[in-house]
Amino acid sequence: MIRTAWALGHLPELAHLKLWKWAHVLGFHGHFSTRSRAYSTTLGALRDVRHAWRLAQAEAARARAGLPAIDENTTLVTASSWTYLSSGYRPGEEFIAAQVRHDIAHAQRIKPEGDPWL
Repeated sequence: MIRTAWALGHLPELAHLKLWKWAHVLGFHGHFSTRSRAYSTTLGALRDVRHAWRLAQAEAARARAGLPAIDENTTLVTASSWTYLSSGYRPGEEFIAAQVRHDIAHAQRIKPEGDPWL
């Protein structure tokens, strides 16, 4: 599709459509089609289908676990708390950070005069 849009966009009789300027959007995860109500679908419709699928998956998991189905009389209670764990690096991360600092210092010591990349 991208190659065809590019080729058609350079034909004199189709130049007014400027297809070559839009050929790049054909490769970006459906951006051009999911934003238009007239073309295929909308992001809202995709979101609704995804939500329904996730609800069905959650209900199937509840059934497999032997839990009762959720209805309008069900109350969901979430109990959670936050606690301070730590700050700083974990042991493996501390080693990696020290190595990065060493590499940067070494690169600065040996960089050629006037080299903007180091």
